[in-house]
Amino acid sequence: MQEILWGVFGGFVAAIATTAGAAPALVGRKMTQATSDTMLGFAAGVMLSAAYFSLIIPGIEVAESQYGSVWSAAALAAAGIAMGAGFVAWLNRAIPHEHFKTGPEGGADSAALARIWLFVLAIAIHNFPEGMAIGVAFGVDQSNGISVMTGISLQDIPEGLAVAVALVGLGYNRRKALFYTALTGLVEPVGALLGVIAVSVSSHLLPWGLTFAAGAMLFIISHEIVPETHRNGHQNRATTGLIFGLILMMFLDVTLG
Repeated sequence: MQEILWGVFGGFVAAIATTAGAAPALVGRKMTQATSDTMLGFAAGVMLSAAYFSLIIPGIEVAESQYGSVWSAAALAAAGIAMGAGFVAWLNRAIPHEHFKTGPEGGADSAALARIWLFVLAIAIHNFPEGMAIGVAFGVDQSNGISVMTGISLQDIPEGLAVAVALVGLGYNRRKALFYTALTGLVEPVGALLGVIAVSVSSHLLPWGLTFAAGAMLFIISHEIVPETHRNGHQNRATTGLIFGLILMMFLDVTLG
């Protein structure tokens, strides 16, 4: 029960960070595209580092201790990563949503939904693996959970601002933009709850949960964030942001975890 409470708490911290990041959009000027791409690059770096240092490596270590074979642990990690990536790919195809640049994706019912809800669903698909990663990390131990929670919350701040500013730029009321951005963050406690419950049911599910969450995050990084940051000619700044985010999350994981 304590692990579950910590996992849900971590998800809510990330959700609050998303809302806090969006708050300046109420009064601030429009964010430049270069700044937005840099921030999203930073978010990708944090997620990439968390996927490997906080999820994949611990998952392999746990699996090796359970099965007594590095080959079995590596095979399990490969399967878990593939399953996580495949799950988010399925969500991406099945759920109607709309991206800021590339337009509608997902199910055939996207035309029937208001455009704002398509954006909300797109960000929710993005945030769910982050929440799941937080919950699974708390299933390992509290220090690992705090490390992942801190890193993801840090990247949620600029990410929340980028989403809110983009909504304002598309003509939405500033307060509505803040509200809808905060709404997308609420999927993170849900993901965290599901993640921590899954790994709390059985210790044998722990390495699966860790690598599954990592695969889901890796899909989001490659399919959503990196292409978005390289679409407008700011790939150098986006890459700098990615490297900085990766280094920061690695430092947090080593010192806190």
